[in-house]
Amino acid sequence: MPSFQAPSPSEVPVISLSGGQDQSRIAAAIKEACVKSGFFYVADHGVDEGLVQATFEQCRLFFSLPEAEKMKYLQDSNNRGYTPFEEETLDVTRQKKGDTKEGYYIGREVPLDHPDASTPLCGPNVWPDPDVLPLWRPTMERYMAAMTALALRLTRLIGLALGLPDGFFDRPGMFDKPSVFLRPLHYNAEPSAPEDGIFGAGAHSDYGMLTLLKTDDVPGLQICLEKDAKVQQWIDVPPVPGAFIVNLGDMLERWSNDRFRSTLHRVIGRGQERYSIPFFFEPNFDCLVECLPQCYSDDDPPKYAPIKAGHYLLDKYGMTHAGYKG
Repeated sequence: MPSFQAPSPSEVPVISLSGGQDQSRIAAAIKEACVKSGFFYVADHGVDEGLVQATFEQCRLFFSLPEAEKMKYLQDSNNRGYTPFEEETLDVTRQKKGDTKEGYYIGREVPLDHPDASTPLCGPNVWPDPDVLPLWRPTMERYMAAMTALALRLTRLIGLALGLPDGFFDRPGMFDKPSVFLRPLHYNAEPSAPEDGIFGAGAHSDYGMLTLLKTDDVPGLQICLEKDAKVQQWIDVPPVPGAFIVNLGDMLERWSNDRFRSTLHRVIGRGQERYSIPFFFEPNFDCLVECLPQCYSDDDPPKYAPIKAGHYLLDKYGMTHAGYKG
């Protein structure tokens, strides 16, 4: 039977990004968190709290719409649009039904006449009717811009933590056209029953570089530091006012040859509705993710074959989304 506990500051620390600090000290704190748990909070990040609350308000308005209205905006082949309750199954081995959540994918806006529109996971977004939700699109676009800027800042700090040359992740072809996805989520009030295979979100690791998560004040997120343990121990990661939860994805784990962790996590419903807004920050579609020279040696050779970031994402979306046809 799984056991549960609260995180210690060393497992999921709060890291301040305040401008008065030495960047190498921030990078050292991030490195310690990436090695130990792959999860940390960031405070003093500069994202306007008013924008955060406005984004949550738009989420509540959208998910309160009639089902028939929401179904007009179903997820398309470029991974944009609405995903209904139980459409996604993140842990196919343990779940008896899909996640008890609904969501909405929003990506980088690429017009159909743009050269990049032919690249998978690129294209125009699926936007709700502005007569129904006039503030949805401008609010989401402002929030995505703020999240992209914060993710780029964190990516540079992670490069410093890995001992990479200055500006390594700023090189053309890496994150200049990132596959970014904002995904507002609404969990219903159904209590999770892990022993019966019912979860708010099944156990999984994220796929890309970084996830920046903001939640309401309802707890539910849990992490497992030893995913192969016979008895898994799940640690609650509660919301911290004013902070974002940051976790690493599989691509960063591959780049770092497992030195930095992409950690198993899930959401447990507690009998209350819950809203969260994850932002997934991934490399360019054609970016080659291969073991960094600083992360392997004769005694510790590369553990993963090189792979293009977009191909890895497409495989993962196809395995977990019942309605995805990308």
